[in-house]
Formats: sequence, C-alpha cells, structure tokens
Amino acid sequence: MLEKYLRIGVITSTHGIRGEVKVFPTTDDPKRFKKLKHCILDTGSQHIEMEIESVKFFKQYVILKFKGYDNINDIEKYRKKDILVSRENAVKLKKNENFIVDLIGLNVVTDEGQNFGTVKDVLQTGANDVYVIDGNDGKEYLFPAIRQCILDVDLDKQQVLVHIMPGLLDL
Repeated sequence: MLEKYLRIGVITSTHGIRGEVKVFPTTDDPKRFKKLKHCILDTGSQHIEMEIESVKFFKQYVILKFKGYDNINDIEKYRKKDILVSRENAVKLKKNENFIVDLIGLNVVTDEGQNFGTVKDVLQTGANDVYVIDGNDGKEYLFPAIRQCILDVDLDKQQVLVHIMPGLLDL
C-alpha cells in the first residue's frame, strides 16, 4: 500500500532565537521548499499541520520559519522530527519515476519468471540510482537503475521486473 505522506526533510536544530529551524532536506530538489505553503510535522505521536512563513537556504540546509512559532523555546522540542507532505502536495513525478518509499518492499522478479528477492533500499549515486535487493538466497545485490536492468516497476502488482545482466551477480 502506498504511504500517505512523504518525508521531505528532518529538523536538525533550531536556527537563531526567533523560532526558525534548520532542516536537512531528504528530497531530490531542496528548492521545492520555496513553493511550499504547508507541511506536516511528525512528532512521533501526532501529525501537526504547519504553515510556512519563510524559507531561506544555508549551505546544504533549508531554514524554515513556521507561522505562530516566534521563539526558540516554542520550536526546540521538534528537533530530529520529520517534515512530511501529503502525496497530493508532493513533487509531480515524470514518466517512469517513483518515490523511493514506494519501491522499498517490492518483489523482484526476473524476466525469466524467477522470484529473485525484495527491494531493500535505493542508493542515490551521482550517475544513476542503484536498487539494493535482498536476494532469496540471503545475499544482497546491487542493480543499477538503468533500462537494460530494471525493465518495469508496477506499483499495482507490487513488483519490479528485472533483467540480470552478465556479471551482475558476481561478487
């Protein structure tokens, strides 16, 4: 089942004393924060709808100011908490793109019909993503997210169709 919310960042610390927070973005495009008006703060026990008052960028961080939180003491308790958006407010995906959270746990089937394993993670390298697959043999395999290898991702069937290229399984 698809997750209802997607994580776009984690509050790492407060920033200054006026209620701003430093956020480590977990989205491909940190600039997406510029257009964001609302987000959801996951406190662990509840989801709090937050209105974003201002957005700044500092090194690899995003500095957010939430409306109604004007003091370091009001916001400090949210350190290390996730910032989420609903799927409707998520960045629009291009054709053949998927959110990583939707790929984890999918069954991996070869183009020869063999049930191979499960997607454990997706590594984002510079060139192309790499699917980390827990093989049914108990080993971990790395499959490059290229068309010759990852043939199809079917979220309805909860499966990834792969072609095992020569040398791919050699350790």
